[in-house]
Amino acid sequence: MRPLQISADTAQKLAKSLNIPLEQVMHMPQHILLAKLAELNKKEENEKED
Repeated sequence: MRPLQISADTAQKLAKSLNIPLEQVMHMPQHILLAKLAELNKKEENEKED
């Protein structure tokens, strides 16, 4: 599996927001990364509503 085609800056932001190591972000399958981002987005929306 090849690394994700994202910039280094984007990868660093994702690693920070998901609280996972940068290397893990780069080698994560794209569908799992998208699921984690959707989960994070849903969590942020819930916090805004409260």
